[in-house]
Amino acid sequence: MLNSRVIVATLVAGSLATLASWAQTPRSARPAEAQVYIQSPADGAAVTSPVTVRFGLTGMGVAPAGTDKANTGHHHLLIDVDSLPPMDQPLPTTDQIRHFGGGQTEVQIELSPGEHTLQLVLGDYLHIPHDPQLVSAKVTITVTVPAAN
Repeated sequence: MLNSRVIVATLVAGSLATLASWAQTPRSARPAEAQVYIQSPADGAAVTSPVTVRFGLTGMGVAPAGTDKANTGHHHLLIDVDSLPPMDQPLPTTDQIRHFGGGQTEVQIELSPGEHTLQLVLGDYLHIPHDPQLVSAKVTITVTVPAAN
């Protein structure tokens, strides 16, 4: 049976090796004219939950995560994120950073009533933002409670 310290040391060493390989992985280039944006909902919109969010992209193509093809990427939706995560490493998966590695271009999300911000970041085949990064403008929406019938 392995000692728990050996297991932890092995996990830490593996994590450090992974971080070192990311640091050596060049970020994917993208065309200067490329743009990512939220098609809907519009900035300032009042909506009810679930909210349908449609992603837009021009100047590049959408490809699933793991597909290493020039001028493509996949969407990551940032929900209520105050500042961008590091742009030189894979975007983490959290409740506030949703990955669409299947190449999806829209989603329905449940949001609580109140004000929320939405923003897109395009990631390459490894979930790393392109160089230069491709980030949409923030969209602020207000989720309202539907009127009772």
